[in-house]
Formats: sequence, C-alpha cells, structure tokens
Amino acid sequence: MNLNQQQKTYLAQWANSYKQDLEENILPFWLKYGLDTVNGGVYTCLNRDGSLMDTTKSVWFQGRFGFICAFAYNNIAQKEEWLAASKSCVEFIEKHCFDTDGRMYFEVTAEGKPLRKRRYVFSECFAAIAMSEYSIASGDKTYAQKALNLFKDILRFVNTPGILAPKYCEDVEMQGHSITMILINTASRIREAIQAEELDAQIDLSLETLQKYFIHPEFEALLETVGPNGEFIDTIIGRTINPGHCIETAWFLLEEAKHRNWEPKLTQTALTILNWSWKWGWDEQYGGIINFRDCRGLPPQDYSQDMKFWWPQTEAIIATLYAFEATGDDKYLEMHKQISDWTYAHFPDKEYGEWYGYLHRDGTVAQPAKGNIFKGPFHIPRMMIKSFMLCNEIMK
Repeated sequence: MNLNQQQKTYLAQWANSYKQDLEENILPFWLKYGLDTVNGGVYTCLNRDGSLMDTTKSVWFQGRFGFICAFAYNNIAQKEEWLAASKSCVEFIEKHCFDTDGRMYFEVTAEGKPLRKRRYVFSECFAAIAMSEYSIASGDKTYAQKALNLFKDILRFVNTPGILAPKYCEDVEMQGHSITMILINTASRIREAIQAEELDAQIDLSLETLQKYFIHPEFEALLETVGPNGEFIDTIIGRTINPGHCIETAWFLLEEAKHRNWEPKLTQTALTILNWSWKWGWDEQYGGIINFRDCRGLPPQDYSQDMKFWWPQTEAIIATLYAFEATGDDKYLEMHKQISDWTYAHFPDKEYGEWYGYLHRDGTVAQPAKGNIFKGPFHIPRMMIKSFMLCNEIMK
C-alpha cells in the first residue's frame, strides 16, 4: 500500500496515542485499583475514582484481563508486572472458577467461592484465550495445551444437547449470532499458541454459518437471532440488530481473511457487514455507535437501545483500521477518524483516568463507574493494542 505523507502522519500519531494511553492510563488504573494482591485475580466493580464498590468477581474478566496483560506483554512491551498480572488471573481461574462438571462459573467471591453459573460458555472462551496468550508470554507451553483442551470442552458443551440449559422453551427453535462469532476469535487466538485441526475446523464452520444463516441482504443486516435454517423471525428479538456486535464480527472476519492472505470472498463479506452495520449504527444526529436497531425500523425493546456504550466504539475503531489495511480505501480512514474523534471526545475521564462506560445518546455521562461485572479492562485495552499493531503494520 502506498501511503501519502498525510496518511503516514495520521497513523503514526494514533499509534503513539494508543500506546501511550495504554501504558500511562488504562493498564496502570487497573493494576492499581483492580488487581487483587491478596487472593489473586482482578476486581472490576470500581467507582469513578477506582474505589471498590463490590468484591464480587466477574469470571469473564479473570480471563479477559489475563488475556489483555499477556497480549500487551507480547505486543507492546515486556513488562514484568503485566506478565505477573496475567499469571495471577490465570491461576485464579484454575483454582476457583471451574465447577466439578468442567464448566465455569459466571461470578465468584473475592476468595473464589462460587456465586452464580450461567448457560453461556463465554467464561470458558475468555479463560481459553488467557491461557493461550499467557503460554506465548511465559513460554510455558502447558498452558497452550490447557487452552486447547478447554476449547474442546467448549465445543462439547455447545454441541451436546442437555449440557447447556436452553434459553427458551423446547418448542422455540432459533440460533444466536454471539456463540458463532466468539468461537472464531477464540479459535484464532488459541491458534497463535498451538496448532490443531479443531481450531481451523470451527473457524470454517462459524464462517459458513454466518454467511449461510445470519447475513440477510433484504435488510442489509447481520441479524442477532435467526431460525435453525437462517429463517427471519418477525418478532422483536428476531428483528434486532446490534451494530457493535456486527462490527466486531466484521473485524474478526477481516483478521481471518488477513490470515488467509486476504481471501477475496471472506474479505468482501467482512467489508459488507462493516458497511451495513455502520449505516445502522452510526448516529447521524449525535455521533457514535448506537446500541440497538430494529431491521424493520420499529422501536427496539431494550431499555438501553439509544445509549452509547464503550465497547461498540472500540470495535469500530479496530474494524475501520482493518478495512483500510484490506482495501487502501480512504473512506475507511475517514470512518476511523469519525469514530475516534467522537469516542475520545466523550469517553475518557480526564480527571480520574480510564473511560466511562455508559453514555446517553447525546454523549453525556449516564453513570460514572469505571467497571462492573460486564465492563472492565478488556475492550478498551484490546482496541489500543490491536490498533497500535494495525497502524504500524499499515505503515510498513
């Protein structure tokens, strides 16, 4: 790709900004206020100033922060405190977060006593990528094998009837986008540490499923919920578009397309999803990516439908950089500027550090806490690490 000087300057400035923000703001905040130096692992229920509001531990985030610290160690700087934090989270997972049936909890106490278990396998997915990334960072290859073994368990949980409780009653037949897309990213992250046919096979299956069932050209949308054969379900849940989720899927697909030397069909599918989802998600009145839309233009059901959450913005930042890398098309760099300028004007807390998570549609702060069971040190630092890497790759 032949970049002009303006593009080079733009990418270099953002690469430096991402790295600086990660090293001087985001990770120091969580290492200071979130890391549990007594029991191990990380707390995420932090108030605006970092003070602890609740010692309940999100099991998702033991894996997520374990992954982030190792990912930063592997791609930003080999800081021992990052590696130690990753190790703390991974060891906490192993000691406290698995039930006797091999499945993981969703919430545990500070000491690791189980509080809640859910029907999803996201805790397992994030634990697996933490183990694989920690394996690369530490050189301990046993964790790559543990990640692969856990991935095999995830597939068994998902594919064996009766292990996971159904979301709806037995007469309701539908499938969701979430598990299809998360397995792409989980498998691709583990693949960085260990090769196995199960990983590539699942990525192929997820790609096929997305293209065959979830992409609906009649609405120019990737739908969250469809029938068992991709049928459009004309209900509130069946009409739901989650633009942030779709944009995240787009960059997962672009990452895989890049792995496959920019396979044309996969690249085009990813760009189509990004273009459609940007149209649905970008708020022309106030800016930013909105939470939910209805594919028929009807009122969405979710109470937060018109809010701006932190994570869709970070996914859009990554996706637009990947799209520019794939195509060299200036429109994607313009989209990157659009989402980045809006995000950095509204989310960072200039007084206490880190970012707000929940904004009203007009960009004003809805609540100022820095974390809870669902928001913590994952989407924001992942965006900074990935975007730093992408900017530098494009410049090369």
